[in-house]
Amino acid sequence: MQNRIDYDNQIVRWWVISALVWAGASLLIGVIIAFQMVYPELNLGPWLTFGRLRPVHTNGIIFGFTGSMIFASMYYSFPRLLKTPMWSKALSRAHFWMFIVTIVGAVLTLLAGFTQSKEYAELEWPLDLLVAVWWLTMATNFFMTIKNRQEKHMYVAIWFFIATIVTITVLYVVNNISIPSGLFKSYSVYSGATDASIQWWYGHNAVAFFLTTPILGMMYYYLPKHTKLPIFSHRISIIHFWSLIFIYIWAGPHHLLYSPIPNWAQSLGMLFSIMLIAPSWGGMLNGFLTLTQSKEKLRTDATLKFILVGITFYGMSTFEGPMMSIRSVNVISHNTDWTIGHVHGGALGWVGGICFAALYYLVPRLWNAKLYSEKLAEVHFWTATIGILLYVVSMWVSGVAEGLMWRAIDPATGGLMYPDWIEIVQQLAPYRLIRAIGGLSFLTGFFVMVYNLIMTIRNAGEGFVPVDLREGAEAA
Repeated sequence: MQNRIDYDNQIVRWWVISALVWAGASLLIGVIIAFQMVYPELNLGPWLTFGRLRPVHTNGIIFGFTGSMIFASMYYSFPRLLKTPMWSKALSRAHFWMFIVTIVGAVLTLLAGFTQSKEYAELEWPLDLLVAVWWLTMATNFFMTIKNRQEKHMYVAIWFFIATIVTITVLYVVNNISIPSGLFKSYSVYSGATDASIQWWYGHNAVAFFLTTPILGMMYYYLPKHTKLPIFSHRISIIHFWSLIFIYIWAGPHHLLYSPIPNWAQSLGMLFSIMLIAPSWGGMLNGFLTLTQSKEKLRTDATLKFILVGITFYGMSTFEGPMMSIRSVNVISHNTDWTIGHVHGGALGWVGGICFAALYYLVPRLWNAKLYSEKLAEVHFWTATIGILLYVVSMWVSGVAEGLMWRAIDPATGGLMYPDWIEIVQQLAPYRLIRAIGGLSFLTGFFVMVYNLIMTIRNAGEGFVPVDLREGAEAA
């Protein structure tokens, strides 16, 4: 008779609550700074200006919200896929509390203006050291759990999570090597074009290995779990994994086209970016073909709809990104709102869609309760999806207009047709207002979900039918 496995659901609950708190705060800040781009008088200095709030928004969404959902999924899926409890409950809790201290520290220091001024790596050296401590704590716990596993076969979701643990370690350490100059000030050991090259090797691969590989791990776990059907092709998932992690790591230089870095490095980044379409779309098709096995359920199940939207935006973003890395396209898109639309299509559509599906899957199981309202989940789906479309489409139009206006030449004088930057900003204001409204719609849907989940937790054990928690009976 198989021994009963002690699943540590408490730590997963903590991560879920953390995700909801940081998502709510970060999305609200995102809406505020979107309106600040249209109404500059909303910048209340110095703490609540766009320059201070923007890194709080990005770090809160990427590391606070998404990080919490990644760790919730890892602490939930590892014991179930490996048929063994987490190696150390103490390390699990140490990881959680050090993470919370880091995010709180990030909010306070960034609002105060302490920053390394590196995209996605703004935190100063004391917080960087704390990140290193809890990352190694987390890695030790998970690798020891893998070592002690009872299920010898490792499902592909585990491999995607492993890629995140290993690669982020290398990326974070190399990019953040700095010389302290006071408690909240440091200087990078790199300079000039070398600093830029390493920063965007890190920056692009932070997207690759924190916003892509672990989210793919979540997709490969929750999709078959929720549908109770196997993934369409295990072989495709393995090819997807190995080709993606090999190609993705070299695509960073496409952020530095038309810069002082060597031309061959720029071309290499462009080439590997275009190559990324193949494995990315292989994974997308694997998800789509799995969903086709549940076409009837898809019509009424908001969780599956969020997965569908997530996979759709994954496909769109992994086509759009490589296209934007081509020089003739990048000359229009670089530093414009088009890039903002591209990033948020991936962030709100792909990452948000899969994370929301994970929340709808996890909360009823963690608190042993039926979801309070499927209708509210449907409302959340549509308000979020409409918000994403308003956001992304407005930024596409705004970005292309912006890029063309920057390059427009007056045929009479041979000079720039729009030399006054403010004139371009005024032309873009209506599109940026639509972007802000789209963000507000997305935020509204999020708060609908929060209410739905709170009511689910509150009503646990009060007449609701418990969900099936027999993990062994569910599809792996």
